[in-house]
Amino acid sequence: MEGPAEQSRSEVREAARAVLEAHWVPEGYAAPNPATYPWQWLWDSCFHAVCWAGLGDDRALTELQTALSVQSEDGFVPHMNYARNPGAAVDLWGREGASSITQPPMYGHAVAELVRRGAYVDPETVARAEHGLRFLLFDRHRLPSGLVALCHPWESGADDSPRWDDNCPGGFSLEAWRRTKNQLVMSIERSSARSPVANPAFESASAGFNALVVFNAWELAAVAGRSEATDRADELAGHLAARWDGSLRTWADAGACESGSGRARTLDGLLPMLVSAEPERIDAVAADLVDSAAYGGGCGPAGVHRQEPGFDPRAYWRGPAWPQLSYLMWVGLRRHGRVEAAEAVASTTVRGAMRSGFAEYWDPDNGAGGGAVPQSWAALAALMA
Repeated sequence: MEGPAEQSRSEVREAARAVLEAHWVPEGYAAPNPATYPWQWLWDSCFHAVCWAGLGDDRALTELQTALSVQSEDGFVPHMNYARNPGAAVDLWGREGASSITQPPMYGHAVAELVRRGAYVDPETVARAEHGLRFLLFDRHRLPSGLVALCHPWESGADDSPRWDDNCPGGFSLEAWRRTKNQLVMSIERSSARSPVANPAFESASAGFNALVVFNAWELAAVAGRSEATDRADELAGHLAARWDGSLRTWADAGACESGSGRARTLDGLLPMLVSAEPERIDAVAADLVDSAAYGGGCGPAGVHRQEPGFDPRAYWRGPAWPQLSYLMWVGLRRHGRVEAAEAVASTTVRGAMRSGFAEYWDPDNGAGGGAVPQSWAALAALMA
């Protein structure tokens, strides 16, 4: 495949459009990968909406509306929509048509990006996004650290992250972790509205997830105005600031793993950079993202710090580059004025997307694709080109 210098911005955009077009289904969303991932995933579709908007396509709003259409009355937004076959996973989730856990609430950013790009966003969609964030900020269980708790590791989006290793009996292995994740679905506690509010068997609060709650609340406030939820997000940002570990140059999770695997150096652990007000921390993150001995890679930032035990550039969530995380790093660096680092993250991520064939994730050094190929969220490269 051609090298990055030979890929023009228009070529990257057309390649991204082709993937999104090929994955569009009549139910109103781009299936991440029609064969491997035919259903609608929440944060995938929020990223797709941003991509559609960047390409000037009206399906941006349609995809966002479809993702929010399965929202519960109390505001909870499921992470999966089974619109194509509502009965597909009833035995797993105990409900029809959607899952019973959530994912990072990227709908706040999606709404704001659509508006910034001149797209119309109807009041109902804005209200649904606000309601979803209120659920997380007011109804979800908090740990003593003040952070919003997860009800399942899948809610973080980083399924097999090293940060969860202490939750795996006997140490991480794919088989043991798969069993544990399935068991954790059964221990979730739900509200009267059957929405997930706590999980006593998984007392964990992801720094990355909490950062995205704050970030999306702030993004939405820029469009809809400040509210009680924004004040709550400001408070959460303060709790998150206390999670910085200067020796490891990362933010630590809270809960059962906070003194162990919850401090593993991972890219999702750097997401609090998006909402940090401490310049020295931003500088540390920017430096590590482009350092080939830390996260830096020729095809995008590695998902796990290279000095972490078990780093594997091709193993699912154990080291590959992930386009959605690279995009968020790029957004944060640009907003904090770290232009040089942002450009490096952008150019290497675009290289990885093109070399991998727009894969789900890829080797950060040579772009060898992993997971589903192609996968729609790699279209984020079009925004970074």
